[in-house]
Amino acid sequence: MGKIIVFVGIIFSLISCGVRKSIKHIPEVNQYALEIPKVNKINDSTFSFNQNYLTKNKQQLWELYIKGNPLQLGYNNGALTQNLMQKQEEIFFSKVEGFVPSKFKQNILRWFMKWYNRKMYLNVREDYQAELYGLSHYSSDKYDFIAPKYLRSLYLHGAHDIGHAMQDLMVVGCTSLAVWNQNTEDGDLLIGRNFDFYVGDEFAKNKLVEFVEPEDGIPYMSVSWPGMIGVVSGMNKEGITVTINAGKSKIPLTAKTPISLVTREILQYAKNIDEAIVIARKRKVFVSESILVGSANDKNAVIIEVSPNNFGVYRVENTGRVFCTNHFQSDAYKNDKRNQKHIVESHSEYRYEKLQELLQENKKLNPEKMASVLRDKSGLKGEKIGYGNEKAINQLLAHHAVIFSPQKKLVWVSSNPYQLGEFVCYDLNKIFSKERLENGELATSNLNIPKDSFVDSEDYKNYEEYKKLSSQIEEAIDNKEKTLSEEFINHYQTLNPDFWLVYYQLGRYYFNKQDFSKAKIEFEKALSKEITTVPDRENVEEYLQKTLKKMK
Repeated sequence: MGKIIVFVGIIFSLISCGVRKSIKHIPEVNQYALEIPKVNKINDSTFSFNQNYLTKNKQQLWELYIKGNPLQLGYNNGALTQNLMQKQEEIFFSKVEGFVPSKFKQNILRWFMKWYNRKMYLNVREDYQAELYGLSHYSSDKYDFIAPKYLRSLYLHGAHDIGHAMQDLMVVGCTSLAVWNQNTEDGDLLIGRNFDFYVGDEFAKNKLVEFVEPEDGIPYMSVSWPGMIGVVSGMNKEGITVTINAGKSKIPLTAKTPISLVTREILQYAKNIDEAIVIARKRKVFVSESILVGSANDKNAVIIEVSPNNFGVYRVENTGRVFCTNHFQSDAYKNDKRNQKHIVESHSEYRYEKLQELLQENKKLNPEKMASVLRDKSGLKGEKIGYGNEKAINQLLAHHAVIFSPQKKLVWVSSNPYQLGEFVCYDLNKIFSKERLENGELATSNLNIPKDSFVDSEDYKNYEEYKKLSSQIEEAIDNKEKTLSEEFINHYQTLNPDFWLVYYQLGRYYFNKQDFSKAKIEFEKALSKEITTVPDRENVEEYLQKTLKKMK
């Protein structure tokens, strides 16, 4: 659905960079000492260079540990993850024609993105540019015709932001929350988040848990994907955590600082909430974003709300909990019409209310209960709203989920599929110490949270089959020559019977085949379900009205 626009935006952002001759910027890196990595391959899933290494754990998470100056960090990262990074590139570029097959539309997007990206490098720290420059040496030669390696690496870091800018919609429906004092079993701060950034199952396979010891600043960990130095979910050794949630954005005229590099800077240089706010305030962003910041030193959490022309901080008093979905809550945005409309029309407010409901049911959270909250697939009051519905906390498309215990310096990272697999525990006190160097292990496996039993259920198997068959429905909608058997359609409906989209898509199929009586039935079924957004409901209603007119 809408999230795939993220991918399209990235692709054409990169294509535009290749044809734009006005930017030939290369960062200054001569001030950094560099040792070209000579990677030692220990086995098919473990690689090392000096104290840097990459390994895959039994939960299939890749774990990367790197240290050094900015340029060295980039080289170490690229040398160790080269195969993974190049595979991620291939996943991006191999799909572009499928998403935007029209050459005319591709050209429009190219020219738009030429203008759009012209100033991004002016808004990225020089040390991060140096790191990206080092990393880019290990990118694939295969895509040099699209853009030089360094520019590809730079603009890929605007992935989250470009998804906003490419279309005036909220393309990433993430959910996060922080609880402390009376809302946790031990009174400590506890933070959970789902990162619902979806560009296909292949993209999410190689999750990367990074542990970084920069020459300057605070050691930190983050969860993302190969080739990424920005942070979407992370915690530093001081117990500062950051997670990002998309807000409603208007299309800006130029790219500025990617939000993942703002949050990276917070992790690398902030020890408390006030320092995090100072960093966020001084950076010029180009989309609207909520940054949930937790702090062990403050034993508190706030939401920093940034946009191109506004800035706010949402704090709570005495409640001991903060919820963050995809709308703004601070006084700075009280009169923001775009935000107000988003609250009414999107699924953000629904998920916010669901969090309130879940916290009423689970009054004192611990890491295991937090995992249950993040995995919840039901609607308000336990209603069945269909698997994959974006009104659910667990939309069954998350790239990852993370749980932070900042005061204990513990973090749990979900493994595939989605946030349903085992949560692997990491102790930053041990990882960034001599103890790690002696035993070489990163995870603290005795604290892992077990996988969700839903993974072994018939409903889960049906959902995965539903996803596969949905592509056939889409193909049949677009191709009037392709027909689906009644047996296929009946089976498809049984796979995810509570999801409105099942019936909407079948309604469109019948409508295009001019079988209006059956189309009417399917559209009416869709309207009886919990539809994700107001625009989605309006689309169904519009199709139903067209169908009724055709039947007269």
